[in-house]
Amino acid sequence: MSPVLQTVVLDVEGMKCGGCVRSVERTLLEQPGVERADVNLVSRAAWLDLADSEGSVEAVLKALADRGFPARERSLESLASPVAAGDVKGLNWWRQWRQLMVALVLLLLSVLGHLSEAGHLSLPVIGRLPFHATLATVALIGPGRPILVGGFKAARAAAPSMDTLVGLGVGSAYLASLAALIWPSVGWPCFFNEPVMLLGFVLLGRFLEERARFRTGQALQQLAQLQPDTARLLMADGVIREVRVGALRPGEHVQLLAGDRVPVDGVVTEGCSAVDVSSLTGEPLPFNAAPGKELASGSLNLESTLVIEVTRVGSETALARIIRLVEQAQARRAPIQGLADRVAGRFCYGVIAFAVAAFLFWWLIGAELWPQVLHASSPGMVHGHGHHAGLGSGAETPIGLALQLAIAVLVVACPCALGLATPTVITVATGLAARRGWLYRGGDVIETAAAVKQVVFDKTGTLTLGRPLVTAVHAADPNHLLRLAASLECNSRHPLAYALLQEAQRREIDLLPVSDVRTVAGEGLRGVVEGCDLEVCVGRPEWLTSQGLVWNAADSSMHQEVCGTVVAVAEGTQILGFVEIEDQLRSDVSMALQQLRDQGMQLAMFSGDRESAVRRLGQSLGFSEEELGWQMRPEQKLARLEQLRLEQPVAMVGDGINDAPALAAADLGIAIGTGTQIAQDTAGMVLLGDRLDNLPDALRLARRTLAKVRQNLFWAFGYNLIALPIAAGVLLPSHGLLLSPPLAALLMALSSITVVVNALALRPA
Repeated sequence: MSPVLQTVVLDVEGMKCGGCVRSVERTLLEQPGVERADVNLVSRAAWLDLADSEGSVEAVLKALADRGFPARERSLESLASPVAAGDVKGLNWWRQWRQLMVALVLLLLSVLGHLSEAGHLSLPVIGRLPFHATLATVALIGPGRPILVGGFKAARAAAPSMDTLVGLGVGSAYLASLAALIWPSVGWPCFFNEPVMLLGFVLLGRFLEERARFRTGQALQQLAQLQPDTARLLMADGVIREVRVGALRPGEHVQLLAGDRVPVDGVVTEGCSAVDVSSLTGEPLPFNAAPGKELASGSLNLESTLVIEVTRVGSETALARIIRLVEQAQARRAPIQGLADRVAGRFCYGVIAFAVAAFLFWWLIGAELWPQVLHASSPGMVHGHGHHAGLGSGAETPIGLALQLAIAVLVVACPCALGLATPTVITVATGLAARRGWLYRGGDVIETAAAVKQVVFDKTGTLTLGRPLVTAVHAADPNHLLRLAASLECNSRHPLAYALLQEAQRREIDLLPVSDVRTVAGEGLRGVVEGCDLEVCVGRPEWLTSQGLVWNAADSSMHQEVCGTVVAVAEGTQILGFVEIEDQLRSDVSMALQQLRDQGMQLAMFSGDRESAVRRLGQSLGFSEEELGWQMRPEQKLARLEQLRLEQPVAMVGDGINDAPALAAADLGIAIGTGTQIAQDTAGMVLLGDRLDNLPDALRLARRTLAKVRQNLFWAFGYNLIALPIAAGVLLPSHGLLLSPPLAALLMALSSITVVVNALALRPA
């Protein structure tokens, strides 16, 4: 018996780069009971599949804390809580603003020190060397302490991070300056100002990066804020009380005034009004709410007062499910991210080795090969004990130059850009899509959607509205036939069942109790109807005849001439007649198909319907005969999809109810409609609402997203490939180009900010 898995969400602190993500994932997967772990650097969250019987959340949290990544469990109830999100956001912003103020003070003091040394400012206290040493010491003990401690913990856990590289650079500069101050005989210059400036630039860069990261999650936060904090609870005595939304329970009644947001999922019991559902489904036209209609939390009541009965609250509401799906999607990585993650995981080791190699080369070999590099000092620089030298200004000893370049290598390296390149774009894309009613289930789904070249459509409920109407009943006793068919179909969710039930209701036909109802996938229903001695079957005419049932003489050939959908009804071994049903074509289907064709997509339509109905619809929509499939059972759809997948990636679009096997078998399953649970389980993408023209836009967004990911990865790899050799002094002998550690720190910060800003430039259309 397989263990029961629970979904656990953790907020993880201390992650700064792709190496950190790799270390957190490795730590999580090493814990007993963890079946799967997805970590997002942007949201700093981890989603776990944890076996209840094998592991515990407490053990996972302890393992992360031991590796230098303190974490706490997040309640799924809080995913849609704007209050909780606001509290966390406020704490993060205060921390970041404090960090910014400290960075600016450090940079100001460093600038004043340089101006004093150059003679542009008369501040003798600042110009003295002990002041610089004191300032550097305070900087490392104060704002630099979290970086040094985090870097040490990561190195001790054999998973060096961005903090490790910065800590090594800052610590090396400080210790070298301290040695030169205490032992002047070593002949090293003192450069206490540079650790201060380096920390200032790192903290400033992290503030700007954090601010840009915050913007990447704004779309999801706006979704969470669609749920109001309070609701108007209608008491049994008619009194209305303002209560917290979290206090509502199923079965209670809530009053909605014009302009109110729907606080929970519910069914309208009183009133009629227009309701704006665009925030959840992207549907621009208002929904006409009337008694018996369901409303989802987050919708906006536009016109008049409504009363709804609460059906789902908290994490069970449609809004909470959407937010949970989007957060999970943001944690699931795209395959293209795999290379960056593997590189980022080993990146810090390579940078440290490269820095050591650069140090040894310039100390032992480089200065002898190119002695001119030691005479590139700026005119105003004086070396020696008692004076402050600028680390980026030049060096007069091989070890001083080697130390300078090694520190620059440590600081200019940017695993952050590698780690942020993909998740920032995925976070922005999934947030933008969710606001338009398009739900991607992960970065892997977006990458698959971008590669799709073929789109296969189900007919009923996808290209059509899925609300067919009975146009004719061919039987000796039409009312008797409808009574049997509607009674058997009363528990079915198939669109054709609704047509039969609606027609029976229109004719005021009373339904009969049924028992032993069995569904034959893709064929129909069979069961026992009270008052009938024989078994009743309702379904495809071909299925009934294959069971040995025979037609009445009058109907034996007529059903083959009908162009619409035909549902036959049999009692015992005799087919009583058939019902002619016509579905309504979606108003936007022609435009959607044309847009897909303009994008170079190959289209096809599969249906279990009769040949004449499929041919007629296909002809009106521009499908060729090779692109059509009719009277297809589920296994036939699967076989045909497998053939198409051999040619190129294929997407299957269905209504998420009857097409689950095909949705799961395709490279990309796309469910269109109301986003039922089975759609969320089997489809990679869910298009909420009833607009098919959202599909071309969703696929276009996927391609733009992947293009942004490639741009970010190109920049992240390219930056490090260019910046690291320059920092190591490749251009120093020929061009005299020297990269100082403060400038290296600024470039490192700008590299991370660049990938985030590029992700924010993503637009859906």
